[in-house]
Amino acid sequence: MIPLILVIDDDVTLNRLMVGQLNRMGYAAAGVHSWAEGQTYLQQHDPHLVLLDCQLPDARGRDILPNLVTDYPVIIITAFGSIKEAVGAMQTGAAEYLLKPVNMDELELVIHRVLDTHSMKREFLYLKGQVQKRKSFMVGQSAALKEVEKMIDAVAPSMMTVLIQGESGVGKELVAREIHERSQVAKHGYVALDCCTMQESLFESELFGHEKGSFTGADRQKQGLIESAEGGTLFLDEIGEITPAIQAKLLRVLETGRFRRVGGNRDLTANVRIVAATNRDLLAMSQEGEFRADLFYRLNAFTIYVPPLRERKDDIPALVAHFINNHGFSRRVNKHPTDKALDKLLAYPWPGNIRELKNMVERSIILSGDAEPIQPEHITLSNEVVATAISAPVRKGVNLSFDDLPTLEDLERYYLSLLLNRYEGHRGKVARALGISERNVYRLLKKYDYMEAS
Repeated sequence: MIPLILVIDDDVTLNRLMVGQLNRMGYAAAGVHSWAEGQTYLQQHDPHLVLLDCQLPDARGRDILPNLVTDYPVIIITAFGSIKEAVGAMQTGAAEYLLKPVNMDELELVIHRVLDTHSMKREFLYLKGQVQKRKSFMVGQSAALKEVEKMIDAVAPSMMTVLIQGESGVGKELVAREIHERSQVAKHGYVALDCCTMQESLFESELFGHEKGSFTGADRQKQGLIESAEGGTLFLDEIGEITPAIQAKLLRVLETGRFRRVGGNRDLTANVRIVAATNRDLLAMSQEGEFRADLFYRLNAFTIYVPPLRERKDDIPALVAHFINNHGFSRRVNKHPTDKALDKLLAYPWPGNIRELKNMVERSIILSGDAEPIQPEHITLSNEVVATAISAPVRKGVNLSFDDLPTLEDLERYYLSLLLNRYEGHRGKVARALGISERNVYRLLKKYDYMEAS
């Protein structure tokens, strides 16, 4: 992508000279002569760098810096008599300053240095964020988990589209991150989008971006997540929820590597790897006409199935130890579960999968007090009752009982767990059983932390 540079300077001759020099240097440059013109330009474009005169006819550079430096690196342009003000501007956040008359060789060196520094800063912040966010996915030694790791190692080095399948809560996004981290584009961005969190028009704008004036409220041009993930990985979670119109546009991206912003009339290149995830049966959906078959086969170029926790129970002790060791309080008291407590955890079917286990461990740490090991009574789950209810025939009623009077949230949570397990995470079937919309099911999943590890 060619860096775009905006020059804001009321000296018409100098402005024209700098814009011409920048274009000859291989940048895309534009010039305006006042802060008002600069604001108008910034509403429609997203430059990589701004060259700003200290004294504009309608503003002082130092006064408007706070409006710029949060979004763009800024180089101040100043006359000899304003060096003190330029230094003050750098303390306010400017990246560098140039003295008038501007030396064009110095201009090239300074711009190159500032863009390189800004790029390194963004990369550092991204990597720092990845380290802070990174969760240990490869916890456990079960055969099922080793198979997942084998598949990740096989596909990560390529740029092949990947479809990750599995129930809610099994760790599909963690698998997507692992694919990105082991890929040749790991140093570039990883961008995630949940496909069922917003209405179609907003989703389209979020994914593809939009042009100014393309719809009510679009007061400036906006890059979409495909552009934000430039050179990296775009993760589309719950891909089975997208509408037919979005399916068609996403298919074009996968087939041609091209797309258009909402309201746009020119094609842009999608230089991004797409990884998608779903807890739906996309093959069955495509056969029933609910999902485009051609899109399914494009997404299905390489599939990784992430098993539910009940299929990798050998990993539960290691996962419990991991969650305990990463809980700040427990590290100080050397917390651990008793054998009976661990047996209780192993006996439960975990319809909410890994996220539910994590929540259960954290609650048991609190309930067990300062020094005690985690006992079965600290695990606030009537697993025998829930297991009995889950195993009940589909067309019969459900009986739930609790040691204490349950709250409405207790009832809601346990019944949701029961239905998720019974229908293997299929939100449409859960919605029909509850008599509510799939969007309301999604809200319940978010409410009870069944989405974070989806």
